[in-house]
Amino acid sequence: MPATTLTISSKNYSSWSLRGWLLCQLAGLEVEEIMLSVDDPSARAELLLLSPSFLVPCLRHDGVVIWDTLAIAGYLDELKPQAGLLPAEVGARARCRAISGEMHSGFANLRSALPMNLKAHYPGFKLWAGAQADIDRVIEIWRDCIASYGGPYLFGERLTMADAMYAPVCLRFLTYDVALDPLSRAYCQTILGWPALQRWIAAAKTEPDELEELDAEF
Repeated sequence: MPATTLTISSKNYSSWSLRGWLLCQLAGLEVEEIMLSVDDPSARAELLLLSPSFLVPCLRHDGVVIWDTLAIAGYLDELKPQAGLLPAEVGARARCRAISGEMHSGFANLRSALPMNLKAHYPGFKLWAGAQADIDRVIEIWRDCIASYGGPYLFGERLTMADAMYAPVCLRFLTYDVALDPLSRAYCQTILGWPALQRWIAAAKTEPDELEELDAEF
């Protein structure tokens, strides 16, 4: 069998690479990481939000090539249904898909105003109205899911694809010192304690600073 690979870009800056990697971790799929240089045009376009279609992360498994994060999640759920990327109950599965899809296609103001940068910290960061509206919607999703399914994760006691999709938002909130209500803050702390995420953060902090456009913006 050919090697299973996941092509990613910067661990410090790339929220989509993180999502794809966390999904593989949830599925228990061992992957060989292929790291694109930030000078690669597709990686740079993704990190600087200059492309409407991103080619990373890209999963190659058993002859199948998937370069869309939500498609990776669906493929892994079909490949490893026992991993629980989607909840067991049909209504919860639909809701999990819906909020994962909302993260996949929305929150443009949040992405542009609070780009992922795991090495940085901006206390008292000024939030503009567009980004605040996105933040409010994220918090609404979190609070509704935890109220419905009991926490500590969005769909109860097991991590799902939705937690992987929203994990980079927890990191953004930490970087930019976003004020949160107690329930949302507790959820972020739970996600930040995820061992797989901790491994990613540790690796990100060893990367050289290569993307001056993001570092110089703040």
